[in-house]
Amino acid sequence: MRIFFLWIINALAVLLAAYIVPGIVVSGFYTALIVALVLGLVNLVIRPIVLLLTLPINILTLGLFTFVINGLLFWLVSTFIKGFEVRGFFAAILGSLVVSMVSWFAGRLLAK
Repeated sequence: MRIFFLWIINALAVLLAAYIVPGIVVSGFYTALIVALVLGLVNLVIRPIVLLLTLPINILTLGLFTFVINGLLFWLVSTFIKGFEVRGFFAAILGSLVVSMVSWFAGRLLAK
């Protein structure tokens, strides 16, 4: 049940990112649900591999390169899903930051 709530919250976070960040467009809640699912799968499978491959630059930048990786993966998801569009690199970074913060906060609330 907790996973279902987190999925819904992540979909709402995608909609919030589309509302706050100019350059992110989501056509509806159904599309946001699909985006949240695909983004979760990408973060589960691809993100650890990319983080491991970019470990030297991540160490040099004291972990700030992780924001770039998150933004690029957010942008990557927008290429797969029709109805979800990210227009630009900085919009992707800001959108991934919004989704990450909302997801982290919701996870902390649901853990209690």
